[in-house]
Amino acid sequence: MAEIEHPQIYLISPPEVELSRFPKLLGECLDAVPVACFRLALSTQDEDKLSKIADACREVCHARDVAIVIDSHVQLAERLGLDGVHLTDGSRSVRKVRKDLGKEAIVGTYCAQSRHDGMSAGEAEADYVSFGPVAATALGDGAYAEADLFQWWSEMIEVPVVAEGALDEAEVRALRPFVDFFGISEIWAADDPSEALKSLAAQFS
Repeated sequence: MAEIEHPQIYLISPPEVELSRFPKLLGECLDAVPVACFRLALSTQDEDKLSKIADACREVCHARDVAIVIDSHVQLAERLGLDGVHLTDGSRSVRKVRKDLGKEAIVGTYCAQSRHDGMSAGEAEADYVSFGPVAATALGDGAYAEADLFQWWSEMIEVPVVAEGALDEAEVRALRPFVDFFGISEIWAADDPSEALKSLAAQFS
């Protein structure tokens, strides 16, 4: 397979957001650069809070023809009219969720650094597989997805691949030939997230 010409942005929310501020910030980011998909990856398990934030973000995304998915909450994705769900358990529940949500829904999954999980998820009809983090972080056990995993995947597997976690400009430049999407969540700590997103996107080509 030839090198991927131009990766796309798969924007990921921070774990905590303020409903009064975040939809505006999200809109500014979506207006700054082309974004293929937005993922709501909140730490709260409060369904009422999740629903209110998801409703607001869905309006922002769909007004700009950007797909929106939510971490793990399969029933909420369906109930709130979101485009799909991002799973965090590798290949384990892909097949069931695909059956529950149907062929049209986006079903993707995070597979950490496991080729086997990624391939199994693809066989179970995942729309994409996500690997990461792409560098060692203070979280977890220090394991990370190395560039050769993404290179191997891009050469051998047709299922789109997402790189996420610990992304910076250098990592983006190193991985851009091998990934379909960059799962970007690092921008929200910046004073101006939309400008931070532009800076990362500038490394794609």
